[in-house]
Amino acid sequence: MKDFQGKIAFITGGANGAGFGQAQVFGEAGCRIVIADIRQDAIDRALAELRGRGIEAHGIQLDITDREAYARAADEVERVFGGPPQLLFNTAGVNSFGPAEASTYDDYDWLLGVNLGGVVNGMVTFVPRMIRANQGGYIVTTSSVGGFQGSAAASIYSAAKAAVINLMESYRMALEKYGIGVSVLCPANIRSNIAEATKVRPAHLKNTGYLENEDTIASLHSIHRHGMDPIVLAQHVKEGIEAEQLYIIPYPEVREHLQKHFDDILNSIPPIESDPEGVKERTEALQNWARERTKMFSQGREQEKA
Repeated sequence: MKDFQGKIAFITGGANGAGFGQAQVFGEAGCRIVIADIRQDAIDRALAELRGRGIEAHGIQLDITDREAYARAADEVERVFGGPPQLLFNTAGVNSFGPAEASTYDDYDWLLGVNLGGVVNGMVTFVPRMIRANQGGYIVTTSSVGGFQGSAAASIYSAAKAAVINLMESYRMALEKYGIGVSVLCPANIRSNIAEATKVRPAHLKNTGYLENEDTIASLHSIHRHGMDPIVLAQHVKEGIEAEQLYIIPYPEVREHLQKHFDDILNSIPPIESDPEGVKERTEALQNWARERTKMFSQGREQEKA
């Protein structure tokens, strides 16, 4: 996608940080912006700034873990702008740091619920609408460099972001035939307010095994203030969409670390020469199964239409 003029862009977490950077960059590119955020005061400030720049913008207060609310938000987009978005940005995310072994069920339910469940809700809500609209489109979901490996101090966050990477790879393959592109944004540090995420943690999920107080928040702020500017990051996102990149990772400082990590993975695999016949047999069996599954699914869909 290279023409953004008049496109509807729906951005979760759009009132702050990476999401607001996307709202500004794609608004300036001609998109009609919908910012969805859990904080109404932040939405109001963001809308005032966007509209002050002449950007057409609409705000929706949304908890992305609430599926019924998500459906209502999608209906609202269609009422206001006449159709579903052509650009979907699953950007909202939360984090909390603490020892993996101290994690509680509430820690899992909150961090997985927002970082993975919120993405699932965005995809299940909007993808069918985008397909029915038959206008093509593009989806960018924010994961993290942390999604490529585990973390003793951010284990749940990293697990959720790993799932997001895998999910977007799958959707990219699935949606190509509909003219809908998919990218996964994997940032490192961003100049954002994610350190404040614990302040919007639901009361019924407050039981945490981590230390969360004003001192820990201040410590996180001291790190994030050195992160990439959200507008600069959003410009990289725009370039990634234009180039139809699967991965958008505009952080050269992580290259060496990721190279070592993936080398470790690949080096654990024996060479084909160690079992050539077994490799051939397993590969053919898998390819045959995949062809049969694709055929069965296609026939099933045709029967449903009939």
